[in-house]
Amino acid sequence: MSETKHGMEWNRREFLRGSSLAALATVLGGVRLVKPAARAAETPAPPSGERVKVGLIGLGQWGRELLDQLLRLPAAEVAAICDNYPPMVRRSQRKAPDALATENYREVLENKDITAVVVATPTHQHKEIVLAALEAGKHVYCEVPLAHTVDEAREIARAALKHNRQVFQSGLQLRSDPQRHFLLPFIRSGALGRMAMARAQWNKKTSWRLTSPNPEREAEINWRLSPEISPGLMGEVGIHQLDQVSWFLNHWPTAVHGFGTVAFWRDGRKVPDTVQAVVEYPDGLRLLYSATLANSYEADAEIYYGSDAAVLIRGSSAWMFKEADAPLLGWEVYAQKDAFYQATGISLRADASKLKTRGAQAEAQTEAADPPVYFALEAFLRNSREVTSAVRDFTSLYGDTDPRALADYLAQEVRRLPAADALDGYRATVLALKANEAVVRGQPVALAPEMFELS
Repeated sequence: MSETKHGMEWNRREFLRGSSLAALATVLGGVRLVKPAARAAETPAPPSGERVKVGLIGLGQWGRELLDQLLRLPAAEVAAICDNYPPMVRRSQRKAPDALATENYREVLENKDITAVVVATPTHQHKEIVLAALEAGKHVYCEVPLAHTVDEAREIARAALKHNRQVFQSGLQLRSDPQRHFLLPFIRSGALGRMAMARAQWNKKTSWRLTSPNPEREAEINWRLSPEISPGLMGEVGIHQLDQVSWFLNHWPTAVHGFGTVAFWRDGRKVPDTVQAVVEYPDGLRLLYSATLANSYEADAEIYYGSDAAVLIRGSSAWMFKEADAPLLGWEVYAQKDAFYQATGISLRADASKLKTRGAQAEAQTEAADPPVYFALEAFLRNSREVTSAVRDFTSLYGDTDPRALADYLAQEVRRLPAADALDGYRATVLALKANEAVVRGQPVALAPEMFELS
């Protein structure tokens, strides 16, 4: 696999006080794992040069969150906003008054000044817009799943690889999160001992049903409740955690078993509001995944269980819980400890021993982290600008007749910030859609290795 959703925000103090997941620590000590603050020499240079003129297509709830984050980024100039529903355009125009406001995405693509687009429309509308954007020469950030069918996701990914002078980034935002990159080598290093299993969840009480005085509009905005086009909870939410576990374990699964039911929102819907999945990986390793729209308790989390320790990840924080017979790694003696009921949790952070002496100041810095989507969009903008500049330099020196040489030049000369590419997005989409298929059918679905390849 290449190396390169947003859930409910969680107040850590409430978690420490009331979460049953914290009961792990009544037996085991919890070591908190948090990415250290970067030293001056490691801090990326501030963006230089012209800002990237970007168009945002899709202004629903998540599209508006993307707009908020784009407006925070120094490298972004929001040059256009687009939605096919006029009230959505007017609502967002108040935040970006200088941007072109349109109901037709082709106006965005025809604007030569706009070099990058962010596609946040309903999943089943991605293909038409993304393919047109790539043909128009735009860099593309496409939310995940890439599409509502594997065939359309494959078509998008292949088109992205074909247009290799443009950046294509899939919206697997956790792939750009510095905290996740800090945890990745830790989990893969064997520090947890022999991996036994993983568990992940996403719980949020919300109906997914939206209302509108216009029946046609109401049907349109409730696409997630339409079995013909909805990827379900596994696709719209679970895709991020399914991808994270596969990324951390460095394996793609071999099968998935799914279960789903309408447990609470019995309003005639056919799409389950509560799902579970058992995802099988090589060597007998399994992920137990659950999601529900019926209850918010415990929100979202991932837990990795090894023979020496377990790691709990919740939001921007993570803790390690060691077994009593686990070997001493050394650094955890000096690490920051967090109290879980009657036990203690150790902070997984390289400079945790320094933070211990800084008290509340360190705690405030830890809790004020930017959301993963901020880093994902930052990577998209920076990478888009760098690739545009490199293509310009190459063609001015060597012309525009050797695409392979250009591809080699971009691979060698452009230092990209970490982000999920087209292949990452395709593979995650395949897994999420197949998991949803298993939920809908109530039967296991085999996942052959070739399913995750584009050839």
